[in-house]
Amino acid sequence: MLIKQDSIQLSEIFTSIEGEGVFVGTKTLFVRMAGCHLKCRWCDTGYALSMLSGSRYSVAYVKQLIAERIEPFTYKVNFTGGEPLIQYEAVIELAKFVRGRGLRTYLESSCYDSTKFAKLIPYIDICKVEFKMSDSNVVDANHYADLLQNEIMCLRISVNLRKISYIKVVVTKSTSFDEFDDLVNNIFRKIYPSDIIGFVIQPSSGFDEPSIDELVRCYDTVCPYYPEVRIIPQSHKQIGAR
Repeated sequence: MLIKQDSIQLSEIFTSIEGEGVFVGTKTLFVRMAGCHLKCRWCDTGYALSMLSGSRYSVAYVKQLIAERIEPFTYKVNFTGGEPLIQYEAVIELAKFVRGRGLRTYLESSCYDSTKFAKLIPYIDICKVEFKMSDSNVVDANHYADLLQNEIMCLRISVNLRKISYIKVVVTKSTSFDEFDDLVNNIFRKIYPSDIIGFVIQPSSGFDEPSIDELVRCYDTVCPYYPEVRIIPQSHKQIGAR
């Protein structure tokens, strides 16, 4: 489905409490874009995967929606999905608008396309780079190396532009520890620990959940490279937030 540059396929827009990552607990306006081709097997926003989900609006109208929904003391505006990079040109316009209102812009992305990412990231203040393990089943084995290369490149672009950057990896009971070790080693061959503000290990929730021992093993893998590693589950589900 082709989305024109002056329109947006929007799944939803709402204010809630950030439930993931290093900014957990902050009041956030979520702008959820429709469409994601990766379809992680643990995805909890399946309703936003189709490019036909949500509604199509003009960029101008979505700016109006954002302006109407910004509440006092909102910490950031989170562009999420779906996958925001699919509609990166529209997100650029929204991010510029949000910055003009004096608010922080935050990008949640699988970082599957470093070319699109490089065009969007100048307008983003905070970037969460999510690395997909192969047990996510987002791509087949023949394309996984390409996905990983794009994720690494996006991380380096974000760091080089001095964005507030952090890493998230979802871990399940099926996650390969050898693969996780290789990923962590690969990441810290490309960046310095001081380049990022966090490394989050997120256990899958309600689907193939890892044990505490498995999470601790992943923690112990990251800690020699990045001592401030954290295991942070999805807290919004615990408090009944969206």
